Amino acid sequence: MTLVHARSLMERAILARSATLAFNLVSLEMAEAIIQGAERAGTGVILQISENAIRFHGGRATALLCACRELAEQSTVPIAIHLDHVQDQQIAREAMASAARTGLTSIMIDAAHLPYGENLVLTSSLTEEAHVAGLWVEAELGAVGGKDGAHVSGVRTDPEEARAFVEFTRVDALAIAVGSSHAMTSRDAKLDNALIAQIRRGVAAPLVLHGSSGVSEEGVRQAIDAGIRKVNIGTALAVAFTAELRSFFEADATTSDPRRYLALARDRVSAQVAQFCTLTTNGRPSTHTP
Repeated sequence: MTLVHARSLMERAILARSATLAFNLVSLEMAEAIIQGAERAGTGVILQISENAIRFHGGRATALLCACRELAEQSTVPIAIHLDHVQDQQIAREAMASAARTGLTSIMIDAAHLPYGENLVLTSSLTEEAHVAGLWVEAELGAVGGKDGAHVSGVRTDPEEARAFVEFTRVDALAIAVGSSHAMTSRDAKLDNALIAQIRRGVAAPLVLHGSSGVSEEGVRQAIDAGIRKVNIGTALAVAFTAELRSFFEADATTSDPRRYLALARDRVSAQVAQFCTLTTNGRPSTHTP
């Protein structure tokens, strides 16, 4: 298996009434860990690079995307590459222009912080451009909390707005606000599964759950049963990576070779990814085709 288009993973998940897992990375060590974990589980996943991650790497999106493409091409399971939470239009357009070279196949246009009308118009315009570039497009409606105070806790996506939004913008997937929040380090978020099911019945595009690190395993499974078809996970991996580094330095304050502690952190994230993959493979068809 190798680098694949995000659309192919999503189509398999839809047919299986399951979900595609999408993992956010900050460094190449985390990209390696995500792929290793997916290989251990035998399931295809999406590698996600956020706008914030690009800024962390000095704004050099192409270099980071190309590195992930090389890793994906050597994987034994299907791997897709996705640009996540893009608000900067210049970054979005540069990514679209270089997609054929970088292996990028999907992008999330994040305009949920804008009033509904502005979100509608901007998302529609960028979606048209992305489709011309061959990209699968995700958008967000009812801003998911936890990113720079994007919304007051408790905001939910309106089902009728969601239906009209997808019809007008022609996005391929929609991230909805149903009780989860970004950057949660506890797993006690309570999802509104009835709302997920209601939105699913009225919206043709697959639904995406952001902030899944804050949802229990059973909560994620219930959300998938209710209609979620893409599950985003980021914070849990960052917590695992950092915890391993902290534990290492508490026990050894003299080591100067970063390979020793980065390898341990990478292994821990790999194990975390493999565990998350059981959310869609235990008792469900895998997104991996032998």
